[in-house]
Amino acid sequence: MLEIKDLKTYFDTDRGLVKAVEGVTFNIDPGETVGVVGESGCGKSVTALSVMKLLPKPVGRIAGGKIIFKGEDLTDATEDRMRQIRGNKISMIFQEPMTSLNPVLTVGYQIMEPLMLHQGMSSREAKAKAIEMLQLVGMPDPGRRVDEYPHQLSGGQRQRAMIAMALACRPELLIADEPTTALDVTIQAQILDLMNDLQREFDTAIMLITHDLGVIAEMAQRVVVMYAGLIVEEAPVVPLFYEPLHPYTRGLLSSIPRVDKDLDKLHVIPGFVPSPFEFPKGCRFHNRCDRALSKCSEEMPPLYVFKDGRAVRCFLYESKSTDRGASR
Repeated sequence: MLEIKDLKTYFDTDRGLVKAVEGVTFNIDPGETVGVVGESGCGKSVTALSVMKLLPKPVGRIAGGKIIFKGEDLTDATEDRMRQIRGNKISMIFQEPMTSLNPVLTVGYQIMEPLMLHQGMSSREAKAKAIEMLQLVGMPDPGRRVDEYPHQLSGGQRQRAMIAMALACRPELLIADEPTTALDVTIQAQILDLMNDLQREFDTAIMLITHDLGVIAEMAQRVVVMYAGLIVEEAPVVPLFYEPLHPYTRGLLSSIPRVDKDLDKLHVIPGFVPSPFEFPKGCRFHNRCDRALSKCSEEMPPLYVFKDGRAVRCFLYESKSTDRGASR
């Protein structure tokens, strides 16, 4: 469905060049959910915005690589072509619905717009479909909510409206950027159940971006772990949780509060994510890693790919890659 090859996304700023995403490669199959995780600033959302070609201009740009959607390289697509794809073939649930929804248009009109644009529906047909979509996403009293404005809805209702808008044209790929941020746990569970139900109904592929590993465990089949603009590990969800390979992934999983752990002694990853203006030489995680080798501070490890579908960017697995796979 989607193949991202060696994607490089840069930002030209007053302080210098920011290499927000540098050489990211992964794919998503039809009907599959791939989770993309990592700390804030690791490049998750920038990767998604690159796929949608919604980078802020003229500051942001795709500096290299390919984004192939169903055989078409989107990096070469014109803006007119992207308008045909966005909201139709590929839709995105943005991180904060209050700032992503237009405050001066009703939620109903915002759901109707892609239906009229891409599906050729009349306004009456589109409104009926909008009500149907709001009902599908569990919006209470959809016939009334369709004529309300975003500020009149609760956070959970706005998120449901965003999902209804994203799924109105039955996209083949849904990009969900922190779809449950700032929602209470009850609403969060309802939203995740809703996305699962809709995926089964529409066979939609999902790129799920989050820092919440609990959400990943529930939703994803494969996981891509990013750190400082790079992929450091990729694996099916069960092996990743039971046997994480990269020290950063192990640190993330160890940081999750558990009822069988002493909550006064939560594990933390020492240090901070490096500034994109001054990435360290060598492995970008070496100065926070408790298993760093001498060459980690001098050389960038390649992404070692194993035959079991896993990949890890760490010199600790250099010898194991010889008989299990190759590096890229």
